[in-house]
Amino acid sequence: MPTYRDEAVVLRTHKLGEADRIVTMLSREHGKIRAVAKGVRRTASKFGARLEPFMVADIQCYIGRSLDIIQQAETLGSYGSEITADYASYTAASVMVETADKVTDDDGSLQQYLLLVGALRSLSRREHNPSLTLDSYLLRSLSIAGWAPSFVDCAVTGAPGPHSVFVAQLGGVVADEVAPPGSPRLSADTLELLGALLSGTWDVAEAADERSRSQASGVVAAYTQFHLERSLRSIQHVDRSA
Repeated sequence: MPTYRDEAVVLRTHKLGEADRIVTMLSREHGKIRAVAKGVRRTASKFGARLEPFMVADIQCYIGRSLDIIQQAETLGSYGSEITADYASYTAASVMVETADKVTDDDGSLQQYLLLVGALRSLSRREHNPSLTLDSYLLRSLSIAGWAPSFVDCAVTGAPGPHSVFVAQLGGVVADEVAPPGSPRLSADTLELLGALLSGTWDVAEAADERSRSQASGVVAAYTQFHLERSLRSIQHVDRSA
């Protein structure tokens, strides 16, 4: 049987039969992979713990008719236990892997893979506020997928900003003359925070006040769910109190 080897981050798992699991992963070179991990639900399994959500592993698979079969798995990034130990980090990571599952396909994206692994690593190390890490991840993931938002110039006409009216359906902030009636306006501080989250300017992001963070999170959630054209089940459980 033909085999292949790759690095992959585990997005989700499903039970299969009495002892097996179907593991959905985003890999570095082979896109999104759905493969069977045989016997991993048995206590004697050698690599069951290496194939839990948020873990990064070096995997070897052989190609099956409908699903590939995982033969080996060696841990590269053991982020699961650190993330699940903190509820805010866990809920943020859950949204990240669900988003990655929706924005990638079998062809995959190296940029999406690297972004997700970096975000999970950051969560596990408590480098930044989990809510900020999540919002930054979502904005960057959407940008890689081709939906980069504008937070300065008008997303419709290109008129130089700053503009304060934000319309998710139109791609970001828009000039007053093209803004639909009743569209929400964002404060200058919120727009600065959103730009910092998109660019990864963490000193600016972490200096933002609570009101700006709350408004920015609402904008990011609305923008994400509009472009994914479906709701994220995990986003309603995100802990924004940290």
